[in-house]
Amino acid sequence: MYLNCKTYYSFRYGTYSTEELVKAAVEHGVDCLALTNINSTYDEWEFVRLCNEAGIKPVLGAEIRNDDRLLYILIAANNSGLVQIHEFLSAHLVRKEPFPEPDKMHGFFASPMDGFVIYPPEAKPLSELLMNERVGILPWEVGKLIAIDWKQYKNKLVVRQPVTFQNKIYFNLHRLLRAIDKNCLLSKLPPEAQASEKEVLASPVSILQAFRDYSFIVTNTYRLLESCSVSMDFHTDKNKQYYTASKEDDRVLLAKLAHDGLIRRYGKKNKIARERMEKELKIINDLGFNSYFLINNDIVQYATTRGFYHVGRGSGANSVVAYCLGITNVDPIELNLFFERFLNPERTSPPDFDIDFSYADRDEMIDYIFKRFGRDHVALCGSCSTFKRDAAVHELGKVFGLPEEEIKGLQRSGVAEDHIQKLVLQYASLLKGFPNVMSIHPCGMLITEKKTTEYATCFLPPKGFTGVQMDMFTAEDVGINKFDILSQRGLGHIKECLQLIRQNRGVDVDINNFRAFRNDDRIKEQIREANTIGCFYIESPAMRQLLKKLRCDDYLTLVAASSIIRPGVAQSGMMREYIYRYHNRDKIQYIHPLFEEHLGETFGVMVFQEDVIKIAHYFAGLSLGEADILRRAMSGKYRSHNRFHLMKDKFLANCREIGHSDELANEVWRQMESFAGYSFNKAHSASFAVESYMSLYLKTYYPKEFMVAVINNFGGYYSRELYFLELLKTGGDIKPPCVNNSDIYTNIRDNEVYTGFIHIKGLQTKVMETIVEERSAHGSYLYLQDFIERTNIPQEQLNILISIGALRFTGKSKKRLLWEANFLEKNYQPEVHAVPALFASDPMEFTLPKLVDNPLDDLYDQVEILGFTLSNPFALAAEDAGWYCVAKDLPRYRGKQVTCVAYFIAHKHVVTKYRDHMYFGTFIDKNLDWIDTVHFPEVAKKYPMHNSGFYRITGRVVEDFGTYSIEVTELQKVGYKNRSYSNFG
Repeated sequence: MYLNCKTYYSFRYGTYSTEELVKAAVEHGVDCLALTNINSTYDEWEFVRLCNEAGIKPVLGAEIRNDDRLLYILIAANNSGLVQIHEFLSAHLVRKEPFPEPDKMHGFFASPMDGFVIYPPEAKPLSELLMNERVGILPWEVGKLIAIDWKQYKNKLVVRQPVTFQNKIYFNLHRLLRAIDKNCLLSKLPPEAQASEKEVLASPVSILQAFRDYSFIVTNTYRLLESCSVSMDFHTDKNKQYYTASKEDDRVLLAKLAHDGLIRRYGKKNKIARERMEKELKIINDLGFNSYFLINNDIVQYATTRGFYHVGRGSGANSVVAYCLGITNVDPIELNLFFERFLNPERTSPPDFDIDFSYADRDEMIDYIFKRFGRDHVALCGSCSTFKRDAAVHELGKVFGLPEEEIKGLQRSGVAEDHIQKLVLQYASLLKGFPNVMSIHPCGMLITEKKTTEYATCFLPPKGFTGVQMDMFTAEDVGINKFDILSQRGLGHIKECLQLIRQNRGVDVDINNFRAFRNDDRIKEQIREANTIGCFYIESPAMRQLLKKLRCDDYLTLVAASSIIRPGVAQSGMMREYIYRYHNRDKIQYIHPLFEEHLGETFGVMVFQEDVIKIAHYFAGLSLGEADILRRAMSGKYRSHNRFHLMKDKFLANCREIGHSDELANEVWRQMESFAGYSFNKAHSASFAVESYMSLYLKTYYPKEFMVAVINNFGGYYSRELYFLELLKTGGDIKPPCVNNSDIYTNIRDNEVYTGFIHIKGLQTKVMETIVEERSAHGSYLYLQDFIERTNIPQEQLNILISIGALRFTGKSKKRLLWEANFLEKNYQPEVHAVPALFASDPMEFTLPKLVDNPLDDLYDQVEILGFTLSNPFALAAEDAGWYCVAKDLPRYRGKQVTCVAYFIAHKHVVTKYRDHMYFGTFIDKNLDWIDTVHFPEVAKKYPMHNSGFYRITGRVVEDFGTYSIEVTELQKVGYKNRSYSNFG
């Protein structure tokens, strides 16, 4: 009877989770249930799995709507019918077309035996219904049957008891969700946009009672449900089976490519590498992953032919075969990485490669994969954004009509001041965690042997590539491996830097010469001094401090640092312990001999996911399979983090049985738990470190080109301003934008750097393109009038260019140019100059007073138009920073109070365990050197920090493993110099 049930994957409509719906059915004694979400099949396989576990027969389908109007319900009688539903939904969702109206439906399924179409009453005359079409009667509308001539069509009527929400409270939540979806006040929600209050999981008895005079309708309903049978063979391989024509051909090809790569990577006589490779190839073949490796190899080989740089990371970097193929540049033998961490006969989850490309190249790579393996067989893995607490409060506050400021106050305080705010918080707690909108996984792609619609419905995300209504967990359950195609800006920096070096210096750099980079003394010095701004993963204030504390200058330590910096390790105190042990190796006291035996390389500190597996196995006696479950829970890949905590009892019980004290066992568990959701596997950290070395090499030997590349890719931890300041520190001669020398993006010629037009606020893209294209076609601009006539530039846009100094080639002051431009624009008729003049006209001459520019005004113009100065910003400070302490003096004042004037760069906000707020600040001094600050809660509250400007900072100098910072006791804003608007010289 329950052939129209919804979960909260009827987005912003249903309120049941999939698990709650099945549980409620069990409690009501229901033995058959149909899931029919609105235009969605997102959770269908989770529903099937849960029903099978609960002893309920699952039936699948979909409720089809155009906006708020129910058209019909589709029910799959078998897997073929379900595929047809997937294809039907996909066709309309991808094309974003409305679904066909009931009167346009002339036999939905290929065969009447494949499924059923259920219409609401009056949607289609009973006389026109086909063999597998029905009309659904609501229990509270049985009385309307009196007015219908149904006697000839008794077999066409079925019970339709919609199930949308649990009870009155969740009915209210449903209405709130509908108001959120409609972006309207709850009081303005149209009746047709919401469900009936009766759409609950009514008891079978109550439904039978409603249809007591029409028992044949109940019988029809049971017959319909009984005729439906949909199944899924979970965890069987549904990926693309062969890369070539057969499994054997795949095996032979992979072995050949791996052997060729072995010679390139290790030479002909490396017995250890050869034996390791042969062992891996056997496991890969036995487990059926030849095609998986070959497809990943195909992807990176295509990238290479296109000149795209990539980084292969994740557990796939544990593989010598992957290293030999060039999928990754991490040598697993050197780092003692175990292939079994990536792929082994006991592993219950599919392996994966994470392959990073430049953000500028990723879309082409995704497009290639769609075309290479067939659009019907490739899809982006689905996902859902969910309501977080603040978002729920915000959306509900809007629905209840609260002002924006009141909503923000409620988000901050979490304390209701009136009845309405109480309702907001009450329903926000219910809404938290609900799916909000359909989305896609940040990087996952699925490549299947059969069409993707065999398993799920497709849709079209804003990116324009087909996505699938199936998340990564469901894909894993179904038996589909995820290919992770990621993007990052670090690779964009590297690619563009190499191009700039080639253009500016005529040098081709081999950026893959990693072994030379890691042994380079100049690069080692860069790491020790944390001169890493712009370098992937190692430029943040916290990472720079860690590098300085470690005095890190080698690859293996950098690999460890990439994982140590993660929040779990830092907050647990284990990062500090690692630093201490790193510098005091003769004083290490291992918590247990097993830690020395298995974690000696990391001084007894669990740094990587593999370390946790080792300790769980060797210290607590968990099986390797159980240890891997623990590892996966810590990486956040399980839907429920309860799995992590459920293992605590077993861990502690095993420890007691082995003979460990409770105190020791709890401390070991605490250290393990600090990794939850944060730790990296070692290969992942090593992959990051390899890319960091690439960036470090370019920064060390080609610093100007490197910083221009960082600027042009708009990527990194800091704002554009800091990267311009870093460019200034390299000795780059930074010029403001110039219509005769600048391009859309910043360029470099020898030592001169011309700021790109892209950085000018308010300058239209069309204007930028016109300036560059016209200059390229007809040569440099000769004078102001020539520029206006050739570009037809609007007055407002021209004023912006003049104010930033982009027409300084004329030799005239900005004030004079603004006056002349105003006159010329008023007298210039662009329609007369639709094409360039055949003969250049002489420039008009003007007799004006001498108008001069003040250098300070130029700096203010840069701040207003670019957002920052192109020179040392301290020229704008109202107070002379030279009278105060600077960064290089801090070691002399350790433990003493100092005052300095510094320029704000960034800050990190931290909430203490007592719910107080504190900050870590990052500033630069007048020499553009770094000053790090600590703002404890009392100071942070008394002296709030803004996100810009100059500050007079007073505090005590503290030292920690050779790094210096200021514990702030007083913080005062320093003003800017007064601007002069004088015109006359």
